[in-house]
Amino acid sequence: MRFIGKVIETFSATKEQSSLPRPKVKSLNLIKDHGIEFDKFAGKKLDQTVLIVGLKSYEIARDNGVFLEYGSLGENILFDFDPHEFKVGSCFKIGEAIIQITQICTVCNHLALFNENLPKLLKEHRGVYCRILNSGVVLSNMKVEEYIC
Repeated sequence: MRFIGKVIETFSATKEQSSLPRPKVKSLNLIKDHGIEFDKFAGKKLDQTVLIVGLKSYEIARDNGVFLEYGSLGENILFDFDPHEFKVGSCFKIGEAIIQITQICTVCNHLALFNENLPKLLKEHRGVYCRILNSGVVLSNMKVEEYIC
């Protein structure tokens, strides 16, 4: 395993919370074959249960005059590195949790609510979806390691 960065913040929304930015939470309980405990998407598309975003996405927006609060991109986990530098199939270990990149997240038009140019600005950096390979709790400031899966 190789250390690659850390978790900046964690976010989750229940069924009662459907707006952006996604609410910040103290921790995420990632559950294999289920999703994030209490999250509105838990138990649904298991290959898209965790959305990860890197600080670079927010930097791209900021450098183009769009200032966003963390959680605005709908992420569950915000990393201090760019997950787009890793290929589909790559795995990350965070504590006991292991997640695997399954696909690049397409840009949603709802991001235009923040700024009409945001979907174009983040076309290549909207985030990546992951599935949970091993359950575990994720907290801010936890180290992230590249994991061979």
